[in-house]
Amino acid sequence: MPTILKNHYALYMEPFTTPSVDRSVTFYETIMIRLINLSKRYKSLRAVDGINLEIKQGARFGFLGPNGAGKTTTIKMMASVLMPSDGQIIINGHDLAKDPVAAKKCVGFIPDRPFLYEKLTGLEFLHFVGGLYGLANDGELNHRISELLDLFGLARWGEELIEGYSHGMKQRLVMCGALVHRPKVLIVDEPMVGLDPRGARLVKDIFKDQVENGATLFMSTHSLDVAQEICDEIAIIQEGRLIAQGTSETLRRQAGIDGNLEEVFLRLTEEKEDLHGPSDASTTPRNPGA
Repeated sequence: MPTILKNHYALYMEPFTTPSVDRSVTFYETIMIRLINLSKRYKSLRAVDGINLEIKQGARFGFLGPNGAGKTTTIKMMASVLMPSDGQIIINGHDLAKDPVAAKKCVGFIPDRPFLYEKLTGLEFLHFVGGLYGLANDGELNHRISELLDLFGLARWGEELIEGYSHGMKQRLVMCGALVHRPKVLIVDEPMVGLDPRGARLVKDIFKDQVENGATLFMSTHSLDVAQEICDEIAIIQEGRLIAQGTSETLRRQAGIDGNLEEVFLRLTEEKEDLHGPSDASTTPRNPGA
């Protein structure tokens, strides 16, 4: 693990640090994310069709699927960017529709295409995000922001306008913003896009340490290598519906092969296509969900 991660990680994750506790016994007693019959319709198209999931505290959960399967649509509903057509989303016991503020305070969201106010500096942006989460603009917040910028290798650019940041720097700044309020749930869409190998390695280490200290990770990615390295449970979505869920070993048994995650994924999604025939994309609108 990078030295900077070892030096600074515990400082802003302190409220969740329980190193002497067996996470398999303690963290997994609480359901942190519950999706109940979650659906999203666009006229006649069901982008997400009746998804049911329960994800326990401390899980590193991977959400995989082909292009257009409904991954990003699902994540946007979980992050309250889109309203569901049907169903419920419950985060840390808070119904997102009935108690949205309490649910959102538990979540750090990293989108696939982050929006940043580029006329702000990195420091100004993180203070802005802290204010959105109701954090007092005091020495504690300043210290937390400083540590996050240092952790993600952005300390030298904290007072520079975001418009001068590279794509990878912008992505790391968004991750700082997602962590500034110490979330219990991380919802992440394609986290490695635009990161160089060193940055990707750092982000992987941070995600793993977040979970080791009690957070829950829900991650969508097209990189099956990343999912295999990070995730301890995986769900596969296709045409808006879950077609498989479980550990890597469970998915191998379901696919009937003893291969890596890429081979398992291809077998399961091919079997789905074989059973139901080719997509009717030529006669229906394209699925808005990635």
